[in-house]
Amino acid sequence: MSPLPISSIRIGKIEDVQELIKSKPNKVPERFIREANERGVLVSLKTQLHHHIPVIDLSKLSKPHTHDNFLFEILKLSQACEDWGFFQVINHGIEVEVVEDIENVAKEFFELPLEEKKKYPMEPGTVQGYGQAFIFSEDQKLDWCNMFALGVHPPTIRNPKLWPSKPARFSESLEDYSKEIRKLCKRLLEYIAISLGLKEERFEEMFGEAVQAVRMNYYPPCSSPDLVLGLSPHSDGSALTVLQQSKNSCVGLQILKDNTWVPVLPLPNALVINIGDTIEVLTNGKYKSVEHRAVTNRERERLTIVTFYAPNYEVEIEPMGELVDDETNPCKYRSYNHGDYSYHYVSNKLQGKKSLDFAKILN
Repeated sequence: MSPLPISSIRIGKIEDVQELIKSKPNKVPERFIREANERGVLVSLKTQLHHHIPVIDLSKLSKPHTHDNFLFEILKLSQACEDWGFFQVINHGIEVEVVEDIENVAKEFFELPLEEKKKYPMEPGTVQGYGQAFIFSEDQKLDWCNMFALGVHPPTIRNPKLWPSKPARFSESLEDYSKEIRKLCKRLLEYIAISLGLKEERFEEMFGEAVQAVRMNYYPPCSSPDLVLGLSPHSDGSALTVLQQSKNSCVGLQILKDNTWVPVLPLPNALVINIGDTIEVLTNGKYKSVEHRAVTNRERERLTIVTFYAPNYEVEIEPMGELVDDETNPCKYRSYNHGDYSYHYVSNKLQGKKSLDFAKILN
């Protein structure tokens, strides 16, 4: 269920941050300035280097299931999902050329003149196109970020008018990249199922024809990074999210761990994976989605390509019976239609994990 534009929404003027830094490089408009309790906290690089989220080596998970390396890596995966909700994957099998190509075309797209990018507008109430998503009022604070988002799979969720003609190889590059990420997500869900003691096909059988979308985020430098946020705190509505950060980007992703914002330093050639709300519900809260945000940098830009992988919109979501026990682990979430939840998610501004509140069973 892809949301339709909501013509009644008044979102006011949304200034393009790339154009802002060209015309007023030392000024941050009021609408971008956050309250003190919301602002991103700048952490020194020295501090950042002390924080490494778990790293999963997928080459070890290609071993036979009885192999010591496989069993050890599955245990690491289980702990990463349960304790962090985030992890990085190395040796994931996606060719460097495919990764570099999507980075290059994404960068080229954001470097296009504004008038060219405005041919693919993100209409109010939708999450496809160029602009800012999750804006629902004229006084809502804005993120220091330009976004370009597209539905990828199945073809029925695509809006062909929003697929750009420039750069010329954009569509081909995105298709190639998305096919590889889709394979990766299927593999990861098999391993996650095994880590839960389930048969490896459990998620694929349940998801049907899975939904896949991509969002490219460009965070320009900001003269006052302590006053703004690159992306507001939120959890993802997906099952899995795959984040690729371009080379030479500054550190910007932070995750909420033990009530502290922890910066994530991506490893070279690694992909950052996080658990979405859907997996939290399906595992009855064993593997939880985690609130995260993006902060900006005074001197350096940041570019990310983010893929969201989720069940088909027709699927009913509820905790899996194998992970529910009336006495020791009662059901924590009610059943709901994934399409309805997706519409609910994109029809509200980003507010931490608030979007999942409607599904929680309060005892």
